[in-house]
Amino acid sequence: MMEWLEHIVFWHWWILAGLLLILELTAPSFFFLWLGMAAASVGLILLVFPSLGVETQLVLFGMTSIVAVLAWRKYRETRPVTTDQPHLNRRGHQYIGRVFSLDEPITNGLGKVTVDDSTWRVKGPDLAAGSSIRVTDVDGVLFKVEAVDP
Repeated sequence: MMEWLEHIVFWHWWILAGLLLILELTAPSFFFLWLGMAAASVGLILLVFPSLGVETQLVLFGMTSIVAVLAWRKYRETRPVTTDQPHLNRRGHQYIGRVFSLDEPITNGLGKVTVDDSTWRVKGPDLAAGSSIRVTDVDGVLFKVEAVDP
């Protein structure tokens, strides 16, 4: 039933690599690229050593896949992306250091402030409505604030 597995040749791996690269184009993960490269490398190894068994090919594919993914992750850790908009997807962080006026008093450590077109919860010392506050940090959708002397 599975006799075709005994006749896998290098171009089968290259077809798998091509399919994985096409899948990479449609998936938002940046993961299948490394699996495709691993499949292509197994195809290249099989071109040089055509007598490798299926088990060896699968082990090589598994090992090269793991090595490729781990190498990419290590590379990304040591070379972080630099951008001119570091807070693009972290909206609250763009407000750190800015001063606002409280809309609702901070009672028991929690209050609210309106910033542009949205309302944010704030955490800080108890203050009256209208007091000036400075954003010192952001925790999810919660501003951590401190009082600002007028």
